[in-house]
Amino acid sequence: MLIAEQWVLVTGGARGLGQAITRALAREGAGVVINYHRSDQAAAALAEELGPRAIALQADVTDTVAVHQLFAQAHERTGQAISSVVNNALVGFRFDGDARPQIGDIAWQRFNQQIEGAVKGALNTLQAALPGMRAQGFGRIVNVGTNLFQNPVVPYHDYTAAKAALLSLTRTAANDLGPHGITVNMVSGGLLRSTDASSATPEAVFELIASLTPLRRVTTPAEFADAVLFFLSPWSRAVTGQNLIVDGGLVKG
Repeated sequence: MLIAEQWVLVTGGARGLGQAITRALAREGAGVVINYHRSDQAAAALAEELGPRAIALQADVTDTVAVHQLFAQAHERTGQAISSVVNNALVGFRFDGDARPQIGDIAWQRFNQQIEGAVKGALNTLQAALPGMRAQGFGRIVNVGTNLFQNPVVPYHDYTAAKAALLSLTRTAANDLGPHGITVNMVSGGLLRSTDASSATPEAVFELIASLTPLRRVTTPAEFADAVLFFLSPWSRAVTGQNLIVDGGLVKG
């Protein structure tokens, strides 16, 4: 399916990186379901701005029942199944540099919260999307990851562990779902300039990251969003179970 023929769910799609992904999809003609948890005003304003092929629907991605209700509401509003899912929602986390918990005192609850948000959230949307994708014989799932588990330049222990687990789910799900015409991939970024989540990052960290990349700059949300579009397009039809790192070349391989 062409991007313009799809309805795409973007979790956490109203703000930050999610908003950049939503805008990129709308630019290419896709119908977009903008999922939000608490950002109701931002989601409503974005949907109104983008027009009739954008709708805002509330759900906590860690709530299995709420996610299934979101898919039912989307089908009722659009008359079509969601054909692609971008798992972008970030649950209770900020990139706050030296204010982060250190390994000696970080609580397990923080790990659990990130695993619930990243892995359970993605599993919930995947399972809710499956009936419609199988019926179409087509589906695209893109999980948003991080380059920090290859290069933990700033050791965010809980967030990085959860995203590493999400990469594992990406690869195992790709094996299960390939026979149904459904691909599952990950796009992993580094520090992005700038999103709500990275707004507390010290400027010195941005400067350090930029100096270490071949491009000598920090990747923007719009640049990351364009890479997500590749996995939703016909050009990626033979690609599944992969992790594409989009960070200006900081991490290679």
